Amino acid sequence: MKKPTLVILAAGVGSRYGGLKQLDTFSEQGDTILDFSIYDAIQAGFGKVVFIIRKSIEDDFKSFFNQKLKGKIEVEYVFQELDKIPEKYKDNQREKPWGTGHALLMTKGIIKENFAVINADDFYGREAYVVMAEALNKIETTSNEFNMMGYVLKNTISDYGFVSRGECKVDENGFLIGLTERTQIEKVDGILKYKNELGEMVLISENTTVAMNFFGFTPKYFELSSALFEEFLEKNYKEPKAEFFIPSVVNHLIVNNLGTMEVLKSDAKWFGVTYKEDKAYVTSEIQKLKDNGTYPKNLW
Repeated sequence: MKKPTLVILAAGVGSRYGGLKQLDTFSEQGDTILDFSIYDAIQAGFGKVVFIIRKSIEDDFKSFFNQKLKGKIEVEYVFQELDKIPEKYKDNQREKPWGTGHALLMTKGIIKENFAVINADDFYGREAYVVMAEALNKIETTSNEFNMMGYVLKNTISDYGFVSRGECKVDENGFLIGLTERTQIEKVDGILKYKNELGEMVLISENTTVAMNFFGFTPKYFELSSALFEEFLEKNYKEPKAEFFIPSVVNHLIVNNLGTMEVLKSDAKWFGVTYKEDKAYVTSEIQKLKDNGTYPKNLW
């Protein structure tokens, strides 16, 4: 079986961060969070990395990563753009791409092996990649058995504003039975709440298992999600802010018994940047990992 591929969701515009956080650096050596993700993936046995980006940032990405990754891992780029949808659904009112589910579909046709998908701006930790690679290596490429890394909500919150997380319902055997995208979770007077469809702030347990867009799929995912995206566009192509999320696809597969998803666990420490104010903490944590020998001073 071929080594699994790592797909990186890196087409975001970083509106809450105030810039292109995918290429922002968090160490004296000029490392991005992505440098650590790719380093960890190589150590865990991934054989290829696919960046999903926008055409407008292609040169920036290639100049930053191509030389340092040359000879270490195969690299490909695909592009998520507004107009990469069927002609009949194109609407000139749209200003932003169609979400993570649309982004992942950009890799359909170039990925034939099992793969993991991650966010560009999340630091998932070495062990998480090892656990994911082991799981992907056990699954046939024709299987509809998928998996994801589960994290505890309280460990994934920013102190500086709201975040989006996939709220998971997990059965006693560790399999997902429901996944709901919560697009606004934040601390309100020290208590975690999310905004529901009515605009009301509702309590959510700090120990809730959440998805951080670290999923493991087989190529079977693409045929299942392609049909769903078509249905989504039929209903939403005139909605300027509607987005097609990976967790929405996952939830549909689970509740309709079209696939299974095991919730993998690891003790790896997660951290990420949603707001500019998050940078100091992430930089400090990365320095600790270099100081204790988890990572070498110079990754490449």
